[in-house]
Amino acid sequence: MRRRLFIGLTAASVLVTATACGSSGGGGASDANASSGGTTEVKVGLIPIVDVAPLYLGEKKGFFSERGLKLSISSAQGGAAIVPGVASGQFEFGFSNMTSLLIAQSNSVPVKGVANGNASTGVEGEDFAAITVKGDSPIKSAKDLEGRKVAVNTLKNTMELGVRASVMKSGGDPDKVDFVEMAFDQMPAALDGGQIDAAMVVEPALATIKGQGGREIASSMVDIAPDLTISLYFTSTQYAQKNPEVVKKFQEATAESLAYADSHPDEVREIVTTYTKIPPAVLEQVTLPKWPTEPNRASVEQLVKLGNENDLFKQAPDLDELLP
Repeated sequence: MRRRLFIGLTAASVLVTATACGSSGGGGASDANASSGGTTEVKVGLIPIVDVAPLYLGEKKGFFSERGLKLSISSAQGGAAIVPGVASGQFEFGFSNMTSLLIAQSNSVPVKGVANGNASTGVEGEDFAAITVKGDSPIKSAKDLEGRKVAVNTLKNTMELGVRASVMKSGGDPDKVDFVEMAFDQMPAALDGGQIDAAMVVEPALATIKGQGGREIASSMVDIAPDLTISLYFTSTQYAQKNPEVVKKFQEATAESLAYADSHPDEVREIVTTYTKIPPAVLEQVTLPKWPTEPNRASVEQLVKLGNENDLFKQAPDLDELLP
């Protein structure tokens, strides 16, 4: 199992190569995209999931246009595509989970957080992410996952760390868990069909599994740290140095968007239907994450500690450089 975690660092090293190949594009994009009316168009790489709803909502509410920004949003499958895209200048800003950014930063990929992304609810049994099993499964706790096949969306990343934290908390050995990589949207059917014994899922897969009679046995993001910071919006260090005013405007507009989303859950659910294919009936059952305006540094430090224990980082990540 530990060998799998080392293998993951090879993928992170690709990010360094992507940066070296495309570093010339990250400097003056905002100047090139600025219209005569003073509006700056910025390209933003996002994953079409519930977590990024505040940015779509903020755009609709005019929080970005009020500051002279126009968002040009591109969808990507995950942070693995967005991180090198931002580092090379393909995007001015991007969204990625905290662990991917920590791995990138530890591999000298020049990325810099500019705004908070989303966070765990911090409430056990009422979070947007959980380890799930079939309703009739003999598995009662995370300790029972020893020797079992457990699906995570990406090996050596946040979801695997979460499972490991839950297994350790319940007195088990996470190195005895058989982790398999699987897309979130494939997990409900795989769990129901018996191809896997458990699935570490986020919404809306969590609501889908509960709807088919499954149950959750651990709130893994809560087990990593209370109120865990899950993700960040980020840019390249080069872009931040050359375009400080644009970065400041994006940061302010995103903070306003996060605060608005956190206090208007009905509008969040409505905006999600505009950029995802989540059925409205499922969306009504989805547990929303929290959207604090500032990252929780203590929780990120705990994530780093867990990552160090599982050999995720080539060198210790520099949180002073990474966090906004």
